[in-house]
Amino acid sequence: MFLLLTLCLCGLLLRGDAQDRASLWRGNDRSGRCQYTFTVPSPMESSCPQTGGPEMESLKARLSLLEVLVSQLTGGDAGGPQASGARAQAELQEALTRAMGERNLLQGEKERLERELEGLQRRMEEMRRETEKLRNKPCPPQTPMVPPSPSLQNSGLMRPAGDSAWQYGSPGFQELKAEVTEVPAPDGSEDNTGCGDLVSVGEPVTHRKADSIAGKYGVWMQDPEAVSPYGPNMVWRIDAIGTDVRQLFGYEDMEQLSKGFPSKVLLLPELVESTGATVYRGSLYYQRRRSRTLIRYDLASESIAARRDLPHAGFHGQYPYSWGGYTDIDLSVDEQGLWAVYSTSKAKGAIVISQLDPNTLEVKKSWETNIRKTSVANSFVICGKLYTVSSYAAPNTIINYMYDTTTSQGKTIAIPFKNKYLYNSMVDYNLAQRKLFAWDNFHMVSYDLRLGHQQAN
Repeated sequence: MFLLLTLCLCGLLLRGDAQDRASLWRGNDRSGRCQYTFTVPSPMESSCPQTGGPEMESLKARLSLLEVLVSQLTGGDAGGPQASGARAQAELQEALTRAMGERNLLQGEKERLERELEGLQRRMEEMRRETEKLRNKPCPPQTPMVPPSPSLQNSGLMRPAGDSAWQYGSPGFQELKAEVTEVPAPDGSEDNTGCGDLVSVGEPVTHRKADSIAGKYGVWMQDPEAVSPYGPNMVWRIDAIGTDVRQLFGYEDMEQLSKGFPSKVLLLPELVESTGATVYRGSLYYQRRRSRTLIRYDLASESIAARRDLPHAGFHGQYPYSWGGYTDIDLSVDEQGLWAVYSTSKAKGAIVISQLDPNTLEVKKSWETNIRKTSVANSFVICGKLYTVSSYAAPNTIINYMYDTTTSQGKTIAIPFKNKYLYNSMVDYNLAQRKLFAWDNFHMVSYDLRLGHQQAN
C-alpha cells in the first residue's frame, strides 16, 4: 500500500512539472484563420534523433520539384544564365546579319530599277525631240501612190512610193520610216523547200497557253538535228519570268505540249537570261544570266559541254529589243548553222550578226548592220538572212528589214505580221518544221511561212 501511494505521488509531481513547462500559442495562419498551437517538451529526450523519416522525404521531393521548375524556366541550359544570355546574343546577331543582307538585296534592286527608269526617261526624251522635229519639218510634196497589192490594202499598210529608206534613228518612229515594198502573191510555182527570200507569213496558230505568271514570256523550240535519246518531234520550253530561270521542260510532241504533259524536266546548272535560247544537234544553247557568257548544255549527259564569252557583247539591258526583257543576245539556228544576234559599244547599238561554231561557241564570222537593235521588237534568221519585226504589241505590224549575210547588203521590206495576243517576246525560225515559233503574252504560237526561189547572185 505504501508503495502504491509513493508511485502516485511521483506521477503527480512529474505531471505537474510538465504542465509548468507546457505552452499554448494562438495566432493567425497564412490564410488568416485563427490557429492554436500546444507544445509540450519531451520528458525523456533532450534532442530529436537526426534521422530521415517522412518529413525529410517530403522535403527532398519538394526540392526536386523546384529544381525541375527552374530547369524548365531556363530552357534546360546546363550553363545557367550566362549560357542562355550568350545564345540569345548569338540569335540576335544572326537576325541582324539576315536583316542586313535583305536590306542590301533591296538596295541593289532599287538601284537596278532606278537605272531602268533613267533609261526609259532618256528614251522618252529622244522620242519627244524626234516628235518636235517631225512637227517642225515641212510636209513633203505629194507623190503618186504605188498600187497596193490586195494583201497590203487589207492590212492598211499603204505608203507613198517616195517614202525614205530605213534610217539609223529613234525607235519610236521606226515604223514611220520603213519603206514599203509590194509582196508578190504566191503563184503556185513557189514552194517551201528552197532558200530564197521570205515572201509571206501566215496567220498565228495557238498551241498552248502558259500555266502561271512565270510564262508571260518565254521560249519554245525544236531540234532540227535531234540526237538520241530525244527524237525529232521533241518540243522544248523555258518559262523566262523571274530571277531563278533554270527549268527546261521537254514534251514528246506537239500534242503533249498542247495537253501540258512534259516527259522530261531538266534543272540547268546555270541561270538562263531571257528568251534567246535555242536547241541544235542535241544541245541547248543559252546565255548565262547577267553575263555575256554563252553555254552549250548537252541534253543527253545533262551537263555543260562548252562555255565562252561572246566578245564585247552587251548584256543585261544594254542593247535589248524594244520590248525589253534583257534580250541583248539572241541565239538562233537556220540552214547554215548557229547564229548570235547582239550589239556592242563599238557598233554603237547597231545589230551585229555572228556565226558560231556549234561545238566550241567560237565566232567564225561577223557582220555589222546599220539597224539599231533597240528599235526593233524581235529578229530571226532564215537561210543566212536576218529579218526584223517592227512592233511587239501592235496587232497588225510588219517585218520591216532584211540583211543578207551572203551579200552583206540590207534592204527595207514590208511583210505583214500579226501579234495576236499583243505582247510578242520571242520570234524564232524553226528549221525542223520550217515555221516561225513565237511566244505572245503567255501563248505559244506558230506561223506558216513562204520563201521565194533562190535568186542568182
